[in-house]
Amino acid sequence: MKKKPYKFVDIFAGIGGFHIALHSLNAECVFASEKDFFARKTYFDNFFEKNPSLFEDCNFNDDILQVNPEDIPDFDILCAGFPCQPFSQAGFKKGFEEDHESRGNMFFILRDIIKAKRPKAIFLENVRHLEKHDNGRTFEIIKNTVEQELGYSFNYQIVKASDHGLPQHRPRLYMVGFRDESTPDSLFKFPKPEPLEMTMSDIFNAECPKKVGFTLRVGGRGSGLNDRRNWDSYLVNGKEKRLTVTEGKKMMGLPCDFIFNVSETQAMKQLGNSVAVNAIRATASKIIEYLDLHYADHNECKRKDLVSA
Repeated sequence: MKKKPYKFVDIFAGIGGFHIALHSLNAECVFASEKDFFARKTYFDNFFEKNPSLFEDCNFNDDILQVNPEDIPDFDILCAGFPCQPFSQAGFKKGFEEDHESRGNMFFILRDIIKAKRPKAIFLENVRHLEKHDNGRTFEIIKNTVEQELGYSFNYQIVKASDHGLPQHRPRLYMVGFRDESTPDSLFKFPKPEPLEMTMSDIFNAECPKKVGFTLRVGGRGSGLNDRRNWDSYLVNGKEKRLTVTEGKKMMGLPCDFIFNVSETQAMKQLGNSVAVNAIRATASKIIEYLDLHYADHNECKRKDLVSA
């Protein structure tokens, strides 16, 4: 009468925002890949005790380009915040024109894994500008690859961290697909927006007139409160205050016991590159609900009911 835990992989894992979200939903991470040395350290420091087999079984990879997709353990859900720099306003917007082994084409690494392992669901995250990049051509390639080549449904939506209780806008493009459902009229629905759980005053534990904060970014720290590029300075109790790692963790939805054994500069960079945990969890919860309904082979209770019937 038990439901088996869903298994997922965490590709381009960063510091593990997907891992935190899906682990909280009783899913099990069976493979993770992250190339950045300092992000790998943060990932290991926070997940080794929670999931020792991931590391002891050599399934914490440091270069996804060197992995044969067939060698990845079987899994139900592929999670990936694939590199967004070529698609963001901060990058050169080269998209798929970059070399195959560069960040721009890492989507095709995901395609190869999906083709080899055929998971039940895929959950991708990227910057919102991906949808409009190269007049929509880049996004159309991704959509067609998922639907036509791989045979998955393709649902997408711009989701803000502030839609799910966190006080920063952080709009990101979420893409969700299910195996053997290539038709566009999938029944999957993204979660509805929720009220803010906290404001920037809660983040600082002091009075801050700005209710929803700036999106955490990589680089450009310390430009100052009156600079148009500012994203980390706030008026707090009438004085200028810069965001620290402690406040950044809260804004990203990371648990209070999440640790950074790296420099503050590295920690802030990692936060800027991470995913908003609350928004990922809300969407992942809907994915799991959908799998429970449409993949009865995963639910032992449903199998027994079918047999008894």
